[in-house]
Amino acid sequence: MTVQTRIEGIAAPLPVANLDTDQIMPKQFLLRIDKAGLAKGLLYDMRFDLDGNSRPECVLNQTEYAGTRILVGGPNFGCGSSREHAVWGLQQYGIDAVIAPSFGEIFYSNAMNNKLMLVALAQADIDLLLADISSPSDKHVLIDVESMTVRSKSLAASFSLSERHRRMFLEGLDMVGATLAMQEQINEFATSHWQKRPWLKNLASKTRESLT
Repeated sequence: MTVQTRIEGIAAPLPVANLDTDQIMPKQFLLRIDKAGLAKGLLYDMRFDLDGNSRPECVLNQTEYAGTRILVGGPNFGCGSSREHAVWGLQQYGIDAVIAPSFGEIFYSNAMNNKLMLVALAQADIDLLLADISSPSDKHVLIDVESMTVRSKSLAASFSLSERHRRMFLEGLDMVGATLAMQEQINEFATSHWQKRPWLKNLASKTRESLT
């Protein structure tokens, strides 16, 4: 896993309220059981018309926002279903972070567990950020994970992050890695648990053996 202490680059404005996971990744692109090939489907109906032609009004189709790494969204970004493909599609397109006033709860968990950084800022800070990145010369944004700050030309704002998620980004861990990092504590708990409740140890095996 990649260590991410800073996420910086071009930020694109997408201030759409209640942008749901079905819009982020439409159902027709859910054709595979793995995570591959989802970049094409990202925000497809916003990026393309019914004939598959690029919509020039979509910010991601505009040359000055080519290589966007950060999206600045509207409130309740990622609401709707638990479609994890929405997170994977954003990452495969090259998006490493989304900044918005708020996020759908399940989307937030899916994103952070997959190391897509989500930063919640007050609407006033979002407005400053959107004003900055609307100018082609000021669309560079920095997210400093270690100090938990966002910086643009006019904005220097702090954000909150759980210590678990902060550590996962700074140490390059996914959920499994974060769990394995606590192997010693897990072993100590298991030893104490079996000492206190020995009759529960291997209960499934003992039950199966008694039935054969």
